[in-house]
Amino acid sequence: VTVVPEEKEDAKSADGEEEFPEITEEMEKEIKSVFRGGNQDEILSEAFRLTITRKDIQTLNNLNWLNDEIINFYMNLLMERSKEKGLPAVHAFNTFFFTKLKTAGYQAVKRWTKKVDIFSVDLLLVPIHLGVHWCLAVVDFRKKTITYYDSMGGINTGKCGSFGNDIWICVLCLQEIPQQMNGSDCGMFACKYADCITKDKPINFTQQHMPYFRKRMAWEILHRKLL
Repeated sequence: VTVVPEEKEDAKSADGEEEFPEITEEMEKEIKSVFRGGNQDEILSEAFRLTITRKDIQTLNNLNWLNDEIINFYMNLLMERSKEKGLPAVHAFNTFFFTKLKTAGYQAVKRWTKKVDIFSVDLLLVPIHLGVHWCLAVVDFRKKTITYYDSMGGINTGKCGSFGNDIWICVLCLQEIPQQMNGSDCGMFACKYADCITKDKPINFTQQHMPYFRKRMAWEILHRKLL
């Protein structure tokens, strides 16, 4: 059985790229095997000085909430892809950055960019955890905007302002984006917003694509490469 979102089976972008590559039967078997029970501490993937255990990967199964490890690993995959010719240069902060910035201020996080010149990239990705909800902020140095992506439609000027005071001038909070229809997929939406944005592609998925995206992300993390 190949798994492809029903309405997007033949969807391709304008440049011919497959937007929803199929999950083959072989891939499906591998994904099911890691979603099944086993040693929860078994390391299934390592890269970017990060390790993903079976317990981590199982947060992608069904309606589980994604954890920090999965989101951080995926953000690193997006950064790795951004090195390809023709794509915007990307840096992603980890999931702990915004909380630290919000609670302790710029001085507490200024060393987090010691090894990277953030002003040399096109896009900064900032995953934001609001206790029980994941959102995404994107600093676009090309457009001089800070855009806040919330899959539950929140207009959070406070979150944008946290960046506007220290990093950039223009603040834009965006509402007209795909919205989640349950209480579990906010992490997936944040990751897939980032996926589209870092390819300079329209955000054209819906809630119905989430089961497919969860399986796809599991495979991508296991193989340390994006489809």
